[in-house]
Amino acid sequence: MRKSLVIKRSIVVGGHKTSVSLEDDFWDALKEIAREHRVTLSDLVGSLDSGREHGNLSSTVRLFVLNHFRRRVEADETERADAQTSTAETRPDRIRD
Repeated sequence: MRKSLVIKRSIVVGGHKTSVSLEDDFWDALKEIAREHRVTLSDLVGSLDSGREHGNLSSTVRLFVLNHFRRRVEADETERADAQTSTAETRPDRIRD
C-alpha cells in the first residue's frame, strides 16, 4: 500500500485559478469521472464548486468521488441481483413454489 499524501494543486475554475488539496487517489478518481462524463477536469470541479452549499472545495470533491463510486457499486449489485433472478426464473432446475 502506498502512502497517500495530500497534495495542493492549482486548477482554473470559472476562469479563476484556485487550489485544491487532495490525495493522489482522489485526483486519479476525479480524472476518471471527468473522462467518463466527457468533461474537462476544470468543468467538473467548477460544477462541484458552484453547487456546494457549505464546506471547502477539497471536502466537496472527496465526497463527490466517494458518492460516485458508492452509486456505481450499488448499481453493480442491483444488476447482479437482477441477473440472478432472471437466471433462476428461466432455468427449469430452479423451480419455485
